[in-house]
Amino acid sequence: MGEPGVFREDVGSGSLRLRWARVTTAPLVISVGRGALRESTHRVHAVVCRADGSVVRSWGNPDRLTLLRSVAKPFQAVPLVEDGVTTRFAITEAELALTCASHNSEDVHIAAARSILRKVGVDEAALVCGAHPPLLPDRAAELREMGLEGAAVTSNCSGKHAGMLALAVHHGWPTREYEQPAHPVQLRMVEEVARWTGLAKSDLRLETDGCGVPCFGVPLNSLARGAARFAQAVSEGQEGPRAVAAAMTGHPFMVAGSGRLCTALMATAEGGLFAKVGAEGVYAAGSPEVGMGVALKVEDGAWRAAPPALLAVLRVVGLLGETQWEALEDYHSPWVVNTVGDPVGRISADI
Repeated sequence: MGEPGVFREDVGSGSLRLRWARVTTAPLVISVGRGALRESTHRVHAVVCRADGSVVRSWGNPDRLTLLRSVAKPFQAVPLVEDGVTTRFAITEAELALTCASHNSEDVHIAAARSILRKVGVDEAALVCGAHPPLLPDRAAELREMGLEGAAVTSNCSGKHAGMLALAVHHGWPTREYEQPAHPVQLRMVEEVARWTGLAKSDLRLETDGCGVPCFGVPLNSLARGAARFAQAVSEGQEGPRAVAAAMTGHPFMVAGSGRLCTALMATAEGGLFAKVGAEGVYAAGSPEVGMGVALKVEDGAWRAAPPALLAVLRVVGLLGETQWEALEDYHSPWVVNTVGDPVGRISADI
């Protein structure tokens, strides 16, 4: 420990040895450039902490109430392992990864969701997640040609919903209305999110997610602590977190897909990091090697600002090496292009 407000972490090795870091209240700023001009900016709140909740570094307001959205999916997948669902129904590691996914609706994602439902004996019509345009824009025309436009199985959340249905079948709970807050599946989800964030169940703010199930509002630093506790549990070999993290990092394409940072980061980190995006500019990541968690929220919800922000934070605290940084250039400094595809500016983090 050095001067006040400065922390030093001595765990890890090589490029993952954490550097000196100062806690700050200034927000991280993502700049959108056009030529030599800074045309737009996005303010980002971010926290990096240890499993005991101690803050290594923060930007903006670490106590900001933040809806986890899809960032909660790795936490929500743990009961599938710990309650015996994956063993009973022979759910593969790739399928477990899909239950954590906000996927692109690519063929492999749809096939895995259908496989889970088939194994547990539930019809596709039981999915209540609804449909939306695919996160991979080029996929929309292909889904129309396949007759899948508007099919719930193409939802980016279909893996999570298939996992929830599997949990219901395993416990003998009704599969109808599994999305309702009072259903045993959702009560189990509340327990799991409280477990990792360290909050009382009564302290979780429950709202409705885009896919119809409850989502959770927590202080941003509680999300960072949850990611750190999850990472530490992975390093300790705890069965549920270890299996979920292994599925995500071993099958990163299942977690997102083509052109997505979650997939590219976990593939580049080669098992050293797990990462999950959520709607409205939320991100969480964890390093089992050093037991650290990262959480961020783009204040205005801009999707484009989240990848540069996450990578900048990971880099500045030493959780992302220079070789990895260079390999992820398309995500930390993406080009702004015009209507004919010419690059006219870049998006980058001021950190």
